[in-house]
Amino acid sequence: MAKPKKKLPRPKLTRAKIADIYGELSKLDPAPRTELNYSNPYTLVVAVALSAQATDVGVNKATKALFEAADTPEKMVALGEDKVRDYVKTIGLFRTKAANVIKLSQMLIDDFGSIVPDTREELERLPGVGRKTANVVLNEAFGQPTMAVDTHIFRVSNRTGMAPGKNPLEVELNLLKVTPPEYALHAHHWLILHGRYVCLARKPKCFNCVISEICKFKDKTPAVT
Repeated sequence: MAKPKKKLPRPKLTRAKIADIYGELSKLDPAPRTELNYSNPYTLVVAVALSAQATDVGVNKATKALFEAADTPEKMVALGEDKVRDYVKTIGLFRTKAANVIKLSQMLIDDFGSIVPDTREELERLPGVGRKTANVVLNEAFGQPTMAVDTHIFRVSNRTGMAPGKNPLEVELNLLKVTPPEYALHAHHWLILHGRYVCLARKPKCFNCVISEICKFKDKTPAVT
């Protein structure tokens, strides 16, 4: 007999309140996109893989010249690991990431005809591509309503009480469960941007937050007078 699935933590907000959160965030940016620069699904995969434990700003600085030199798997493989490493050396874990860029590029050529796949299972076969990266690509490149849970989304989901969880997967599954269909496509972008610019880790800007009255975070930061 199969073991019963572990129950997810219960949201601290009603579905109506969760919808209100998305409604307020959507007013700030109706159609948000990733802040990573890319020109096609392939460069998006590379950019997101490089962004692990790095800022989007830092990745964009490194990939500007890299993507000018190589914007297809074939060009990247021809460039070679040493040169890729030189382009991305300002990014954390650049040696491992450069190796993965070459490996994933070669796999795309060998196994996928140089076409970025549009399923999570296939994307996760690529070296350096985990669940979060796959979800970003599926959402941004293919318009699928996925939840790419990073540290920002994890923080916002738990602080607000809209989708609590002890780990990114629990938060992802909870968000997928409680997010209204009309907000599903852009949901993870709204939450990332909110966590990146308002719901900061150390000093959240609760005094300048459009969902402050809905949020269940107990230690709200008052405005500085």
